[in-house]
Amino acid sequence: MGQARGQTVPKRVSIVVFRECDPSIIYGVFDTLWAAGRFFKSPPGEQLFDPRIVAAEHGPLELITGVSIIPQDSIDDVEQTDIVFVPNPVVFTPEELHALDRRIIDWVAKMHEKGALICSACGGSLVLAAAGLLSGRETTTHWSHVPVFRQEFPDVLLHEDRILVQTGDGHNIISCGGASSWQDLALLLIARYGSGEEAIRMSRFFLYQWHRDGQLPYASMAVNVIHADALVLKCQHWLAENYQCADVIAEVTRVSSLPKRTFDRRFKAATGYSPLTYVQALRIEEAKQMLETGSAPVDAIGREVGYEDASSFSRLFRRLTGISPGDYRRRFRIPDYIRSSSQDARPGSRMLKGSEAG
Repeated sequence: MGQARGQTVPKRVSIVVFRECDPSIIYGVFDTLWAAGRFFKSPPGEQLFDPRIVAAEHGPLELITGVSIIPQDSIDDVEQTDIVFVPNPVVFTPEELHALDRRIIDWVAKMHEKGALICSACGGSLVLAAAGLLSGRETTTHWSHVPVFRQEFPDVLLHEDRILVQTGDGHNIISCGGASSWQDLALLLIARYGSGEEAIRMSRFFLYQWHRDGQLPYASMAVNVIHADALVLKCQHWLAENYQCADVIAEVTRVSSLPKRTFDRRFKAATGYSPLTYVQALRIEEAKQMLETGSAPVDAIGREVGYEDASSFSRLFRRLTGISPGDYRRRFRIPDYIRSSSQDARPGSRMLKGSEAG
């Protein structure tokens, strides 16, 4: 039977799956796009997308988490598609990247040549780069993949702080960064092929939030400890214990027993950071933990990590995280009901004793 007059044909979305993927993004994207346009809508609307899970072959596929998934299609079944969505292969080394199934990577490039919109989430942008789609272009990825991305694809302009990056002719390649930013990308697709109102409706239904501040607030310091410089490693251990002390750069240089210029060059060659940038990152990481778990005033936390001037501390914190210390605390501090619940569950607590007595 032919398509009814005036009825919109759903966009075919091929969600490609590697063995190295975990299932969270796969199913999250699938459910969100499946629901768009019709789910819990009055009056019932038209389906905007037809999501399908695609793998290199038919049959159950065991993912990196041990969970098995049954693809609906193989890449040989799909000659044409509207949208390709590459989720999150969990790869952190060049060797793991090179072990990805090349058949899927080549298929993604083929679909791009045929005019499909190509999307990636989290580490999926590594697949796009491996397919040759990002050379000389911009992209983003999860902050934990930045080291291997920069090493393997130096010709790609990587915006590690961005949540969404659109590039290519007509913005036909879209990447999103940290793990839950797939929600932003899914809502973008709903707005593009449906409407802004439908994107808002879906965000309300699924309780999704736009990550307007980027992913800097969520990033942790990517400390490069995979190097063979024993002297620099010794200095890194020293800094981990003494980052808050006054004139820390002069002190760690003294620990190294090297001239300052020599030490600076050697430290950056091994870690990717200048000594000053490294110390600043260490201090802010410690401040983030204190903001998440304690109630000390912001200026007191600044002093604790080595900054007597509260305004200097706040400026540096905002530069490295994208938000103010106060906003960071409001966003990431453990809620009181979680804190009290975890305390009550500890051995010897009143609640635990009461439950045992019962």
